[in-house]
Amino acid sequence: MPDEDSLEDVQEMTTADMTVYEAVAALNMENRPATVAAVAAMTGFPEDSVRRCLGTLTDGGRLVPEGDAYTLGTHDWGLEY
Repeated sequence: MPDEDSLEDVQEMTTADMTVYEAVAALNMENRPATVAAVAAMTGFPEDSVRRCLGTLTDGGRLVPEGDAYTLGTHDWGLEY
């Protein structure tokens, strides 16, 4: 279970983590699966880098894996896309 205080501190996320998180959020808002390939295409990052970021974000509770895709985890900030 993620630490609720760390979920509030987006400053502990790297720029790559934030970019991947935002790509997942955008794909989720469009009802498109946020797969490694889709996130890599959206961000321009290599798939290995995307996998590392997705792992970090999942371990931190920011993302939830669903099959081969990811959805947003617990958060308290609004997202507008």
